[in-house]
Amino acid sequence: MRKRPVAGAAALLTVCAVTCGLISAAVAAPDQAADGGRTEGAAVATATDPITHEENDRVPEGARWTQHYFPSSDGSKTELHADVLLPEKLPADGKVPVVLSAGAYFGHSGELEIEEEHAGPSERFQDFMEGTDLFDKGYAFVMVDTRGFGGSTGCLDLGGPGDQADVKAAIDWSSKQPWSTGAVGMYGKSFEAYTGLLGNNVKHDALKAVVAQEPIWDLYQQLHSDGVPRPNSVQTPTSYNRIATLAQLPDDDKRYRTNAAYEEKHPECLALNSYGPSIGDPDDPYWKERSPAGNAKGTDTPLLFTQGTTETNTLPVGMEEFLDHHNGPQRAWIGPWDHVRGNDRTQDGKFAMGRATWFEETLSFFDEHLKGVAPKTRYPDYAVQDNLGKWRAEKTWPAVNRSANLRLGNGSYVDSGAGSQPAPPQEGTGPDAGSFFVWSEPLAADTRVTGTPRVTMTAKGEGNVMVKLYDVGADGNAVAFDERVSRLDRDRLDIGLKSSDWTLRAGHRLAVEIGSVRTGDWLDTPSKQKVRISGARLHLPLDNPAEDTATSGDRAPFLDTFMQINAAKLKPGPATFSVPPAGARD
Repeated sequence: MRKRPVAGAAALLTVCAVTCGLISAAVAAPDQAADGGRTEGAAVATATDPITHEENDRVPEGARWTQHYFPSSDGSKTELHADVLLPEKLPADGKVPVVLSAGAYFGHSGELEIEEEHAGPSERFQDFMEGTDLFDKGYAFVMVDTRGFGGSTGCLDLGGPGDQADVKAAIDWSSKQPWSTGAVGMYGKSFEAYTGLLGNNVKHDALKAVVAQEPIWDLYQQLHSDGVPRPNSVQTPTSYNRIATLAQLPDDDKRYRTNAAYEEKHPECLALNSYGPSIGDPDDPYWKERSPAGNAKGTDTPLLFTQGTTETNTLPVGMEEFLDHHNGPQRAWIGPWDHVRGNDRTQDGKFAMGRATWFEETLSFFDEHLKGVAPKTRYPDYAVQDNLGKWRAEKTWPAVNRSANLRLGNGSYVDSGAGSQPAPPQEGTGPDAGSFFVWSEPLAADTRVTGTPRVTMTAKGEGNVMVKLYDVGADGNAVAFDERVSRLDRDRLDIGLKSSDWTLRAGHRLAVEIGSVRTGDWLDTPSKQKVRISGARLHLPLDNPAEDTATSGDRAPFLDTFMQINAAKLKPGPATFSVPPAGARD
């Protein structure tokens, strides 16, 4: 999902004024041609009139483009639009497997704003098409606008039952076309990775594989943490409302432009889309319906995904739950990068994830599961990079040697809500301190925190709590590598942190900070009251780096940025617990 900054309460009120006030004049309907058809421009495809690159430069070379409309699968009147790209030289009776992407960003005028001069298929995944030589390798690429976006009607749904019905219909339609072999794979990043997980969950026999880069595993955990919202809870619906009302191009066909204006004719869609993500109760049906992780039980679609452990947008939350529920083959790249694609490069040409084989691995994955072609190269099931920049191969993730249950004890703090101030100095331990620290003994050997740490505690008082984990060197130089927050709406708390893969070096100490929401990406409301914590425990999944099997890859460039952003200078306190050695795997 695209993330846009919102600063403070005034900005939030401005957002609500625009969003809840329906739409502004800036997103009025595009000009219609005088005859109700389309204005002059580059050639625009129909279902029966394919267009090539020579006729419209927005069509990828080697492909021919057609447009199609079909109903969603929920019995509603929602009509879905698809842009279809077939190999240009595919014979009339030829059949190819389908790579499908379904989502919000395929509007003909642009992804987030009007970026194009004439109508044509979206270039959002042209890097994938070119990087894999997709059409020469005998695949179709289908882009379906989920409801409310591009040329599709209906109220946008942020992964809810409507979107799930759209994904099911898109898989079904793609598998039954005369040019389709019946085998479908899904591909995407961010929102389309989210719909790929939804595709896995609809359990359609035609879906043979899903490739999901930086997906949303659970929408509630993406937008909230135990009752405390992130700015994304406002930014996400606002951004998608804006995309849904983006003016389309006047040279598109009449049916496309009529469908694209649906949200303007039904402004209640925008209001409902703004309301849903504001719901704070994680048990509300709205969130239960939008949790790929919670609804993945018994699914088995082969899955290849990427996940940044240092993501600032689509967080590594709900990932381990999804993987536990999913019974099919799993492959992944996991490591310290931000919201990037597997093939993205930095400005100086380095691969943003540190590996150069994304397109080769992806095409091999689709060949295996959509065509039945055995892989020529054996890639790791899981290629994982930790904070030391080293890549290792794993058969599964997390690979845990030992689960430690560590006593953190008792403490208190004032829920002062110090906002984005840096970590407090260690001498701030008086009765009015905003947090308290608990320290481990220096580690006897390198030990990796992997998977999803949890903190349990009993809390007395009103307000919020933040839990942060620090990796602290002997000189006090520290990096905060994991955090999560919770509203104090019950006495006994069980806080799942973000999934992590962080190696603590021998001689370093683990510090746990418990206190007010002082840092990070949260919209908290401090109570200014004292909170007392008792019986705190840290449940820590551990792995032994000495057992690593190295695999190819370079240090992810974002890792250094993350270390700088999350650096702190701490004064180590007395040790009250020990992190045990991970030992050997069974």
